[in-house]
Amino acid sequence: MTRDFLDLYNLDGNALAAILDDALTLKEARGRKPRGATDECPSLPGRTLAMIFEKNSTRTRTSFDMAIRQLGGSSMIMEAGSMQLGRGETIADTARVLSRYVDAIMIRTDDHDKLLELAEHASVPVINGLTDRSHPCQIVADMLTVLERLKRLAGTKWTWLGDGNNVLTSIIEAGSLLKFDVVIACPESLQPPMNVVTEARARGGSVEIMRNPMAAVADADVVVTDTWISMGQKGGEAKLAALEPFQVTEDVMAAAKEDAIFLHCLPAHRGEEVTDAVIDGPQSAIWDEAENRLHAQKSILRWCFGLIE
Repeated sequence: MTRDFLDLYNLDGNALAAILDDALTLKEARGRKPRGATDECPSLPGRTLAMIFEKNSTRTRTSFDMAIRQLGGSSMIMEAGSMQLGRGETIADTARVLSRYVDAIMIRTDDHDKLLELAEHASVPVINGLTDRSHPCQIVADMLTVLERLKRLAGTKWTWLGDGNNVLTSIIEAGSLLKFDVVIACPESLQPPMNVVTEARARGGSVEIMRNPMAAVADADVVVTDTWISMGQKGGEAKLAALEPFQVTEDVMAAAKEDAIFLHCLPAHRGEEVTDAVIDGPQSAIWDEAENRLHAQKSILRWCFGLIE
């Protein structure tokens, strides 16, 4: 059995919880093994993951590469510009060809429709490594980090400060599936897509949009932000000016719960969306969050191959 991992709404809450439980178990089982060593009982021996990159990457590239290695498989890194895909071959034809060579495909791209077309025509699992719409793998790692630090997800309050971007879309979806509250502080011009908010609320999710960042972080368990200018975006100066009041500072973190943690998917523009004092401070969990990309990817791959129910 194979499955695509395209967005969190392709799963139900039970499946997402099972992936998180599996990731916690696999991480604990690793102990102090060398990073390049396979797991004690590697569960995907001989499997090959093709990774297509149309956008730059550090954490997605490295975590998926190490994930498939630790599971006993191998990876193939493919830059779109050096493939025939970069010379006009269609996504559909690329999907058909790669499905004859590899066991799964991860794509990191600018256009969500490319991901959907790839999944439609591939006969192997397709994984969303990031699109302009969403970043579900990142949010699995974020939830894993919160579980480790706070021991629960349901009933926690996550406050997002900044641009209503693809990372926020996946947080909103996750909140409605695993029942944590999402409060968003952002400029009116940079709200998340309202259809995403409406669907989350229809699924029973708690999503609130505010303009006052200090009010938004009151009693927050988790404070999250992201870069204000994503790769390839233009019109930066006006956007930066609109977002300046939503910077995560020590004062902002002090308004959250005493044991609140700070998350950022990285890379960070220090001094822009977050100050050095926060990102390097005692409430920051960003390095655990970055490491957890590896453990999250392992369990996402295992779910795609039907090893997690």
